[in-house]
Amino acid sequence: MTPPTPSPNVFAQADLDLLASILRDLSADSGTVHASAADGALHLRCAIGIPAPVIEIVRVVPVGKGMAGLAAERRCAVNSCNLQQDTTGDVRPGARATGLAGSVAVPVLAPDGRVLGVIGVATRAERTFTADDERAIAQRGVAFFG
Repeated sequence: MTPPTPSPNVFAQADLDLLASILRDLSADSGTVHASAADGALHLRCAIGIPAPVIEIVRVVPVGKGMAGLAAERRCAVNSCNLQQDTTGDVRPGARATGLAGSVAVPVLAPDGRVLGVIGVATRAERTFTADDERAIAQRGVAFFG
């Protein structure tokens, strides 16, 4: 598998390197990292393999909206085997615009239960990420919010 290419947007290289390593370990094609901010929303910290128009849509995500926002609100992973065919209502049009299929958004929680951020990982092929995958993403995600 070819390593994913970073987005053309300007993101911190350390963040991109960490996200790329998560994607490589999970054989995934794209990903995002959103950080919880003082305004209560999730703000995009970095992205790999996400089209520029979609990056603009997901730059700020309200808690409760889309997969990342729902993961933050529920404090648990939101998983879709195929974004293109999902009928749960959890997948927003911006996610479909990526052309990706299997996707998971995993909240990264502080020891006191606060949501530090959300990491999204996706593949071009249908895939249901396992509970082990979700735990691995959350554990690795702590490095983003250290």
